[in-house]
Amino acid sequence: MFPARLGSLLLVVAVVVLLVITVATVSAGKPRHRATNCPPIKLKRQWGGKPSLGLHYQVRPIRFVVIHHTVTSECSGLLKCAEILQNMQSYHQNELNYNDISYNFLIGSDGIVYEGTGWGLRGAHTYGYNGNGTGIAFIGNFVDKLPTEAALQAAKNLLACGVQQGELSEDYALIAGSQVISTQSPGLTLYNEIQEWPHWLSNP
Repeated sequence: MFPARLGSLLLVVAVVVLLVITVATVSAGKPRHRATNCPPIKLKRQWGGKPSLGLHYQVRPIRFVVIHHTVTSECSGLLKCAEILQNMQSYHQNELNYNDISYNFLIGSDGIVYEGTGWGLRGAHTYGYNGNGTGIAFIGNFVDKLPTEAALQAAKNLLACGVQQGELSEDYALIAGSQVISTQSPGLTLYNEIQEWPHWLSNP
């Protein structure tokens, strides 16, 4: 009887070990994959953002990505960027009657991405493209200069991350706000830069 019990015990141990190895392998694989493609993102609660006044969900994956600039001071570091974002959200909610800060994501000069409405929620960045578009804004004014290399790379990583996570369509179209609405955003210099990026759509 003892050998039978020992055999059963060994079988149970073998199954448990196999499950642990499988879970560890799967778990270990996910973070490495995400870390490679996804830039650092500060959530809204981390930069002191207020809750949205209304949530409107999007059907994913999203078809369009619209690039803007904020026409504010540039910023690096959480404290300075948070002040800009808090003021922007207050203006958008209280003066423009938007539900939230208008962009889905915003990018500081140090390459840190800040969550606006985030993935899957409609912003108010581009009339006609809010329902099926993700608005990404570079913090600053880029009429006659480019964002930093860190900021540009963060945007590219965010786009790759969005595709990987199923938030953006694999064949998403990249456009500038100035192509589809009456605005100079994202600034002429940045506008020329993004025309060289993958997925650029010249005639939306």
